[in-house]
Amino acid sequence: MSKKLVLRAAAITAATALVLIGGVNPASAHVTVSSPDAKPGGYAKLVFRVPTESDTASTTKLVVSLPKDRPFAHVGAQVKDGWKVVKTTEKLPQAVKVGDVTLTEAITTVTWTSTGTGVPANDFDEFALSVGKLPEGVDSLNFPAVQTYSDGEVVKWEEIAKDAADKPKYPAPALKLTTAITPVAATTSDQSGSSDTLARVLGGAGLLLGLAGLALGLRAGRTRKVTS
Repeated sequence: MSKKLVLRAAAITAATALVLIGGVNPASAHVTVSSPDAKPGGYAKLVFRVPTESDTASTTKLVVSLPKDRPFAHVGAQVKDGWKVVKTTEKLPQAVKVGDVTLTEAITTVTWTSTGTGVPANDFDEFALSVGKLPEGVDSLNFPAVQTYSDGEVVKWEEIAKDAADKPKYPAPALKLTTAITPVAATTSDQSGSSDTLARVLGGAGLLLGLAGLALGLRAGRTRKVTS
């Protein structure tokens, strides 16, 4: 087998592996929430990623609802050029103790409204909150969101998954708190499934390359034996 054929086989194998890897973790077009520092009982930065799923319209408004049953004593909203931000405070159905503070009212929604062009078609932007304290003893928090487009379309991201197998069409952004308690351990745990899949894909690719190399070596050995 020529060196050129070996390189071509390696390239095909690598390309196949990349395709498989891409299939394992498809990009999500939903409004999502993540945090680089969320820990139960602490303060955190929440980042809402908002994609514009339109070829012609832009995102001009985002309304994020905060949990009323587990309210935050502090809510700070990111100030963004080209956007007006408004925090709405409501009286709670009943008093809630958060740390050393008892809340009878809390910020329940944060609204960003575009004063310019908004989030262009097929692009995305991020909107951040600083909140605290995060509740303890819960696995996750849901943040229903409403996204408004320049053409008048309104998309409500507010469906709550019933279980891990449930995949709502318009899921509410959900922050997993259990994955943030111990970042190192959580990363190992949460990524074990995807890491195993990735390992299998890369292992398969490596096996193919190894077999190709073995075949090349055997063929070269036979050639040397015949010509000696």
